[in-house]
Amino acid sequence: MNRRNFFQLAAGTAVVALQDNAIERVSAAAAATTGRAPEDVAADEDFWIEVRNSFSIDRNIINFNNGYCSPSPRTVQDAMRRYLDYSDMGPWHTMVNVLERQVEMVRRRLAAAAGCDPEEIAITRNSSESLENAQYGIDLKKGDEVLTTNQDYPRMLTTFRQRERREGIVLKTISFPVPPPSMDDLYQRFERAVTPRTKLILVCHITNRTGQIFPIKRICEMAHARNIPVIVDGAHAFSQFPYKISDLDCDYYGVSLHKWTYAPVGTGFLYVRKSRIASTWSLMASDARQADDIRKFEEIGTHPAANHNAITEALIFNQNLGIDRKAARLRYLRDRWAHRLAQNPKCKILHSLDPAQSCGIGFLAFNGVDAAKIQSTLWTKYNILTAMMGHEEYTGIRVTPNVYSTVQDVDLFADMVEKEVKNA
Repeated sequence: MNRRNFFQLAAGTAVVALQDNAIERVSAAAAATTGRAPEDVAADEDFWIEVRNSFSIDRNIINFNNGYCSPSPRTVQDAMRRYLDYSDMGPWHTMVNVLERQVEMVRRRLAAAAGCDPEEIAITRNSSESLENAQYGIDLKKGDEVLTTNQDYPRMLTTFRQRERREGIVLKTISFPVPPPSMDDLYQRFERAVTPRTKLILVCHITNRTGQIFPIKRICEMAHARNIPVIVDGAHAFSQFPYKISDLDCDYYGVSLHKWTYAPVGTGFLYVRKSRIASTWSLMASDARQADDIRKFEEIGTHPAANHNAITEALIFNQNLGIDRKAARLRYLRDRWAHRLAQNPKCKILHSLDPAQSCGIGFLAFNGVDAAKIQSTLWTKYNILTAMMGHEEYTGIRVTPNVYSTVQDVDLFADMVEKEVKNA
């Protein structure tokens, strides 16, 4: 072996060794921050480098589209591979008799993280499947109104529009400015829009474009006083910032676990208040004997066990990292570029800078500059990945760094935006 090959092999071995014990290093680093405020830890780059080393990300790109789907830590990837390998040893036994039974432990862990009863948690493939179980499962009659906003997730709006065409229900949407002046403003918009015909409310905990957080508990209290159930779209909320579903007082809550929880792609869950389970139809057919069983919402036919069993590793990773620290870091990175670009006359920040109204999702619009061209140039010229987002009231790019992102990544993004808008 020549000298160059020796050092290349040695370096590669060192990297693998560093990666293999990354989760232990993160746990140790987190333990060392005990007593420090999350906002202080948010700026500790040594701590976040340890977190970064837990991910097998491509260092040649800057991924600021984690709002679509986040990479999983290596421990999650490894667990899923183990479960897949084991499944293929004899699927009927290994997958059905062994791995499928372990899903009950996953259910209990999810319930603990969500602050609710395991018998209120159905494990699904994503938030769309979760929410559509509720959206299609609640009985509505012709003329009944469903209230939501015009900035809710497009698939969820499409779901109710299909019910409009099929059943004659009425989908009523409200608008709100970005950013809104206050949480009170958002609450009042919902309260004013409720009529005697309102039979259901759908609301995002945090919107997918500008990352606007809604006053969910107040909306639920208002709705319940009028005997109106509430479905909450929590696709982007779970594991992005600290809360418990049990504190929100909602009736249904849908989550995608492959976003901010870092679970495998194709994992999610649906929370249904126990008293609502029996009256809610499952999206796919279930036996009458399952009427009051949360597992009826999991009746989707044959599916891999590996995906949902590996959720456990993602939950442990988040628990070790600490959701308070995680939320503080996401806000720190978001605010770093947002405060800077807010000073540029060609840039507009459309997300709220109030920590109570936002977390890691940022939205950048422009004055007199083509947002699509900026988004494309960031990718093709600088390998910076963001998401182009269009809406009837605004357009721009969604920017979503993650816990593995660095301040150097953020500063380079801001540098290149300033350069490109200057030349536009």
